[in-house]
Amino acid sequence: MPTILRAKCIIVGDSGVGKSSICQVFHSDGSSFPKTYTMNTGVELLVKSINIPDSKDSVEMFMFDSAGKEIFSEVVRKFWENPSMVMAVYDVTNETSFSSCEKWLERVRSQCPDVVLPGVLIANKVDLDQRRVISPKAGKDMATTHQLEYFECSAKEMQNVDTPFFYLAAEYHKLYQERVQLFQSVA
Repeated sequence: MPTILRAKCIIVGDSGVGKSSICQVFHSDGSSFPKTYTMNTGVELLVKSINIPDSKDSVEMFMFDSAGKEIFSEVVRKFWENPSMVMAVYDVTNETSFSSCEKWLERVRSQCPDVVLPGVLIANKVDLDQRRVISPKAGKDMATTHQLEYFECSAKEMQNVDTPFFYLAAEYHKLYQERVQLFQSVA
């Protein structure tokens, strides 16, 4: 019998790194890239069901695309209660956005300090390779430090946007399976 798991994915990063674009490209299956930019002033919620390979199960992912401006941080945190997973995004052409990922991750994880959240670190805007200031090695090192998986993508070019979401869904499903086995072994 298929199982539908519901997961809350908190998406964080500085303003302008492409969080909303990544979410919208993924949500639309790559059929639309937002041509106009409007700053998110809170949390935008998108929902998408992801089928888990080699099973009949799926993860219904609730993507909480959070505003990246500091002025909205208190409003945004109210939506972060009980996260299932975290996605931190930075712009490969912006050193500050990369450094800020530490702060964003700390804030999300403070919502559930005793829980290990599946997470990813996304280097966005890799299509701007000529302007790149953050090396893949620096991104991978930060991801390793924070126990995250590292991905590079370009929302504009719709390149590798799905992969981090599929990874998170699979990790969440794996945690669910482990809990089921634990309960069955205790029963």
